[in-house]
Amino acid sequence: MRRSRSGRRCAARSCSSTARRARASASPRASTSSPHSFPLFRPHRSPTVTSTAIPFSQALREGTWSDHSDSEGAGFMEGIMRGTATREDYVALVVQHFYMYEALEAVAADLAQDPAVHPFLNEALIRMPALERDLEFLVGADWREQITAVPATEAYAARIREVGAEGWAAGFVAHHYTRYLGDLSGGQMIARRVAKQHEFAGTGAEFYDFSSLGDLAEFKTGYRAELDALGAGLNDDERARAIDEVRAAYRFNTEVFIDLARAKAAAAA
Repeated sequence: MRRSRSGRRCAARSCSSTARRARASASPRASTSSPHSFPLFRPHRSPTVTSTAIPFSQALREGTWSDHSDSEGAGFMEGIMRGTATREDYVALVVQHFYMYEALEAVAADLAQDPAVHPFLNEALIRMPALERDLEFLVGADWREQITAVPATEAYAARIREVGAEGWAAGFVAHHYTRYLGDLSGGQMIARRVAKQHEFAGTGAEFYDFSSLGDLAEFKTGYRAELDALGAGLNDDERARAIDEVRAAYRFNTEVFIDLARAKAAAAA
């Protein structure tokens, strides 16, 4: 994945808008059901949310806000954000991030040449090396043998891979947006809390360090501009389908937090 300055549209933008739209809007097959899979649905929405009359970044934010709030409000995550969670709680979250980003960044590499995906990819976003260093610090040299994914994380990663296998660009961007924009926003508050609470000096919370991106507010502005450019090539139904995928991503996150809380309770019993 190439490194680009925040907000700069890559050369791939010169690709025809027809090709970009076709790849971005390709519809995935229905997800296979599992206890932690969420069927993609298209509920009735106000035209103000899905209409091409408003920027796609705005439509994503407004169309998924309640799901985002539900995810942040999950009990396990509240403890992390308030600084009341244990070190073990934080480590459990880092472990789940490893499996999520393993899937997300593998799919990003697979779709890197897609003109609808390429503008969102930036080497400074890649999290896997930082996660590996964090886990070695937090768990030990044998961390790979020590960690496991909770069922909801397995389902979440499977969904990301399914979207990638279908080549559904807008669906992949939905997951990319949910994860990375969250890391660059609320994730920065989490980083400060856990670093202070657990006295981390860099390693341990390196996952949240995006200093190589430069000004994060500027980068996010550029990212939203790329979302708007992508959305300009989608019709209302295609935009609604992508918004539903963001909502599904938030619900997967909520289920991950529920599974983590359940595992914590079981360990304490």
